Amino acid sequence: MKVHDYHPGNIQLQEKFGTKKLAERLAARATETLGPDERAFIEGANMFFLATCDDRGLPTCSYKGGDQGFVRVVDDSTIAFPNYDGNGKYQSMGNVLQNSNVGILFIDFQGQTRLRLQGEASIDDNDPLLAEYHEAQFIVRVKITESYRNCPRYIHKQTIIETSEYVPQVGRETPQPEWKSAPDLQD
Repeated sequence: MKVHDYHPGNIQLQEKFGTKKLAERLAARATETLGPDERAFIEGANMFFLATCDDRGLPTCSYKGGDQGFVRVVDDSTIAFPNYDGNGKYQSMGNVLQNSNVGILFIDFQGQTRLRLQGEASIDDNDPLLAEYHEAQFIVRVKITESYRNCPRYIHKQTIIETSEYVPQVGRETPQPEWKSAPDLQD
């Protein structure tokens, strides 16, 4: 975020709590590109949170998970990730079709670090990366407009106990979750 991008609400609270100078310094660190450290962080992630807004501007946030490396850094200002089968609502991805602005939050709970990205997303069911993701429905690419490390102060240190059995794997059929068999969800 550049200093001039702070809106009156941001500035009001920065002034109230005496953080205006700090906010200006932090804004100067934001970039539109990813360096080697950010690339490694993203490509080592097995999950992230995706914020989208619908055509009315109403937000939603979803969890996206996969094996480490499921998010690719295509170039220094673009990332790509697959869309896998979900609950069938296509809430986040449908939002992208109506409003391409997204926010992405990567968190490393073991290393207690996080990275925030803002950008413009696009969906392509003929993306060349599609063949590299088993069971992917389409590929989402995000052109980064802002990238910055975020304060890790309140990140709880956690470890992975078990990865999800629903992450698509080559050589095996992905199981269907039980909830999809509920009688009230059947046609």
